Amino acid sequence: MATEPDPKLVELAHQLFDDARAGHDERLGAYVDTGAPVDLTDASGNTLLMLAAYHGHPAAVAALAERGADVNRLNDRGQSPLAGAIFKGEDEVVRVLREHGADLDAGTPSARATAEMFGRPDLLE
Repeated sequence: MATEPDPKLVELAHQLFDDARAGHDERLGAYVDTGAPVDLTDASGNTLLMLAAYHGHPAAVAALAERGADVNRLNDRGQSPLAGAIFKGEDEVVRVLREHGADLDAGTPSARATAEMFGRPDLLE
């Protein structure tokens, strides 16, 4: 019989996802530094980094990447953080992800294909 997760841990996870969406880089960094999983995922497979990238928070993306977050981790739909940032037109997030080794060809559609689709080849340089 499966045990139910501790409600306090569930609440903390939801807070971390909200912090990622809001770009609270210092708070995210502090939680990861004290043991929160840097690649924590939500029910759709989105990591903290994916949420920060998609919502346009380069400082939060950098804070997570510097702590070992997987910049190429795909969500359950096969999307990469880099492709999401390109889709949303988040140029600074794209720059940070590229600096941390994000793969232009990871995911479906890939970041490369997304940049071509939206006429942003400049983001591939």
